[in-house]
Amino acid sequence: MSVRAIRGATQVEANTAEAITAATQELILEILSVNSLTPEDVISVLFTSSPDLNATFPAGAARSLGFENTPLICSVEIDVPGALPRTVRVMAHVETELSKSEVAHIYLHGAKALRRDIAQ
Repeated sequence: MSVRAIRGATQVEANTAEAITAATQELILEILSVNSLTPEDVISVLFTSSPDLNATFPAGAARSLGFENTPLICSVEIDVPGALPRTVRVMAHVETELSKSEVAHIYLHGAKALRRDIAQ
């Protein structure tokens, strides 16, 4: 087993708790599925959200997916002029047999524009 970092992001439809939760859960589930992981394989997760998303914590969405015993933290992304709005970003540290080149980084919806070089 190796420790790997998996990146991902999604653009949220609106600054509501429901929209943030749904988008975050979709992103986390896709990261797990594509990389053949379970919540037990996840060491920790750092969530950032753009400054315009403040209706709820993205980490709360992950806890309801089985991450109750996983260290999770949220932060606000730097407010760069022209940055993609309503964006939740993730960096998950995981234990996996995948090599660095085999790890799939997941970018959903409008966030695909952030990393076209590695987006699935």
